[in-house]
Amino acid sequence: MKLHYMGKFNGDQESLPHGEHMPGAVAFREPETPRKLAIVANGLAVGIVILCLVILYARGGLRAFRILGVVLAMLTMFPHELLHALCFREDVYMYTNLKQGMLFVVGPETMSRGRFVIMSLLPNIVFGLIPFMIFLIRPEMGALGTMGAICLSMGAGDFLNVFNALQQMPKGARTYLYKFNSFWYMPEEQADGKGTT
Repeated sequence: MKLHYMGKFNGDQESLPHGEHMPGAVAFREPETPRKLAIVANGLAVGIVILCLVILYARGGLRAFRILGVVLAMLTMFPHELLHALCFREDVYMYTNLKQGMLFVVGPETMSRGRFVIMSLLPNIVFGLIPFMIFLIRPEMGALGTMGAICLSMGAGDFLNVFNALQQMPKGARTYLYKFNSFWYMPEEQADGKGTT
């Protein structure tokens, strides 16, 4: 993996690195525009954070809510993207637009459904699920509970990607990003019945 920091994203999808479309590639069924995707992801994020905060309150009461947890969650934004990047084997590109709260990585390589799911979930497990589970075991660690709740909600877009991959990609399919959209395709060997790649 070779990480390239590309600076501020100007909103132009054409400027994002991308390869050629694979023969027979199928676009994920997802909201057509980044704006519609943001609306869906933000709705999911609100649902996740409400659920987590209810659990946080039920397990630790009001004392479980910690400002330190909010600060820690904000500090994970950059490492979150680095964990995504680590799952790429080839070049991966990082963009920011902090005024819009954007920080993301893209890579034009193809990957299996399993690696795509791991790539999508890894930061959410490390910064969200694990701290939240530690809090559930040790409720006096409210900062970790608060951090985990917020980090899990920040991963809403990743959870949508996992849902789409698991629901739409057939066994043996591979996926790749093209600008802001995900596509899947069947490798030629698989499609010809000669095996997998």
